[in-house]
Amino acid sequence: MSSSPRPANWLKLFLPFAAGYFLSYLFRTLNGVIGPVLAHELGLSDNALGLLTSTYFLAFGAAQLPLGMLLDRYGPRRVEAALLLLAAGGITIFALSDTLGGLAIGRALIGLGVSACLMASFKAFALWFPPERQASLTGWVMASGGLGALAAAKPLELAIGFTNWRIIAFGLAVTTVLVAAFIWFRVPDAPSSQKGAGFAEQLSGVMEVFSSWHFWRYAPMGFTMTGGFLALQGLWASRWMMVVESMERGAIAVRLTWISAALLAGFLFMGFFATRLAHRGIKLENIYRGAMCAALASLSLITYLPRVAGDLLWPILGICFSLSNISYSLVAQSFPSALSGRANTALNLLVFAGAFSLQWGIGGFVETLQAQGWAGEAAFRAAFVSLLGAQALALAWFLVLVRRP
Repeated sequence: MSSSPRPANWLKLFLPFAAGYFLSYLFRTLNGVIGPVLAHELGLSDNALGLLTSTYFLAFGAAQLPLGMLLDRYGPRRVEAALLLLAAGGITIFALSDTLGGLAIGRALIGLGVSACLMASFKAFALWFPPERQASLTGWVMASGGLGALAAAKPLELAIGFTNWRIIAFGLAVTTVLVAAFIWFRVPDAPSSQKGAGFAEQLSGVMEVFSSWHFWRYAPMGFTMTGGFLALQGLWASRWMMVVESMERGAIAVRLTWISAALLAGFLFMGFFATRLAHRGIKLENIYRGAMCAALASLSLITYLPRVAGDLLWPILGICFSLSNISYSLVAQSFPSALSGRANTALNLLVFAGAFSLQWGIGGFVETLQAQGWAGEAAFRAAFVSLLGAQALALAWFLVLVRRP
């Protein structure tokens, strides 16, 4: 690991990855706003809409383990720039499609194409910056994702009012190609002392991560808590507001904007204060634990009292989710820097496996209950209660294992 780069080099490392993660988060949450438009235009059911939206997470999650090996071998610049071109192709297919199959293929290619956006930045930070700065850098790059989530809320809803979702998708395709070029030409390669390992050694490193007790302490939390929030933010939060709270599309977009603003505030908190808190002896794990307890309490109140404090509790849930990403730093710091890419992508695999399973599963569960005669509000409430149960078990696992080796 080299010493901290000069300011000019800091910008070369940070801004391109921030632009990539902005796009990644915008693509991730896009269907929260355009999902109802697609459902109306193409006649999609809740189950079909959940499957369509979750194909992003399926492709994203499936890419994580080979991605970690590629990042550790070839470096973040080459890997992310190449994959972003796939994302540009995916959003183009999405824009041209009139069927569920075509939309799903496009959405899957988008997920595969942006699968490196966050992990590549983590890898670059591990290569170029000392460990005590990495939590703050994580917060800053995730703040760019928060801006992407903001762009995919009220601004996107307004844009759809001026044009249509296909034109917006074509514009995103062009923007994605430009960001890929920005990363390719502006990001420096890894320090020359970092040598790519062979396949056998790479695979051995993956096994080392998955055999770690420390990793499996965080894995269920990643699956149910972080993955669960992604499933809600990307689709089911807006459907909950529409079905359970009887909100109009404009009001839903405003609330999604507040959630994204809260998400951004949490990321900025990490960027400004994570390093300072560490220097003051405040453990990041304690912040993570407190945020996850608050997230579980907030979602419980949202589920049982949806109309009482939804405007307040959904943004609080957004803040808690932003702080859940501290887990990436906590997991990676237990492994040598040469394994940082594989450690982070292993955790990300569990996160996006949870996002895919829960996003599709909620849709299937709701549709099954409605087919048995349940009202829409009762079916959604039952789905949220089931999610809460899984999250409570994961949190208990994390807390009970606190003193294990």
